[in-house]
Amino acid sequence: MQATYLEAIRQGLQEEMERDPSVFLLGEDIGVYGGAFKVTAGLLDRFGPERVVDTPISESAIVGAAIGASYAGMRPVAEIQFADFITCGFDQIVNFAAKCRYRWGAPAPLVVRAPSGGGIHGGPFHSQNPEAWFVHTPGLKVVQPATAYDAKGLLKAAIRDNDPVIFFEHKALYRKVKGEIPAGDYTVPLGKAKVFREGRDISVITYGAMVHVADEAADILAKDGISLEIVDLRTLLPIDEETILASVKKTSKAIVLHEATLTGGIGGEISARITEKAFEWLDGPVVRLAAPDTPVPYSPTLEEAFLPNAMKLVEKARALARY
Repeated sequence: MQATYLEAIRQGLQEEMERDPSVFLLGEDIGVYGGAFKVTAGLLDRFGPERVVDTPISESAIVGAAIGASYAGMRPVAEIQFADFITCGFDQIVNFAAKCRYRWGAPAPLVVRAPSGGGIHGGPFHSQNPEAWFVHTPGLKVVQPATAYDAKGLLKAAIRDNDPVIFFEHKALYRKVKGEIPAGDYTVPLGKAKVFREGRDISVITYGAMVHVADEAADILAKDGISLEIVDLRTLLPIDEETILASVKKTSKAIVLHEATLTGGIGGEISARITEKAFEWLDGPVVRLAAPDTPVPYSPTLEEAFLPNAMKLVEKARALARY
């Protein structure tokens, strides 16, 4: 069946709640209202207020309650209404949830859903991509799907995992992206990238909404005889180095693309790994394309200029192809 990215996430939540009574949801406006983006619409009626819990507007309380419940054997899925406000629960995520298995061997099976990203004219407080903060934190797993199939499969795998998972959902994909979803139960393994599009000339390593930007650019570049291979990371921590390096060794050129701002973004980490471990295969410098180091503009015109897009990638790829 065909489903949007949003519907796929809802299906994943519903199926896991039906499968495992220890799974419950908590967050701001997720029950009666159905969530700010309507991801959880209908789940309150289906499962009741004990398993779909409307919370106060307090991200620290949401995260703290989820961590405590996970210690007690539950499998909470906490929604942060906008990923930007995950900062209010940052201490508890990085200093408690991420470290409990290392400190005393205790699992913390919680998922924190975090709608992120721009393209919706949300301004500087509702459009950020804060994944790099969490990728720098051992003990966490960090996921960002690009397709409906992966959104459902990765979410189900995250809920079943015994480590805390930060699950970023790009808001601009909720209703824009559709895909075929199998009727039966399935999961997508955490920590495994996939080649989204085969190519021969340049590897584009990316994730989330930028996978579709890369695909658009690849269609344009194909008319020039330049073939892009797109590697969709899917999981950002742990990172699938093997798939990245295999692609770069195949094409000998690499562009790392992400929507988050450039400095300190995970593109630097990926570039470093390629340079350290695939240098002898490279026929050009590793190139990064990301947003500039400014807050996300509110003005639609400025936001469009701020965000990476297909034509910016086309320009980078053409220059690298000439190198």
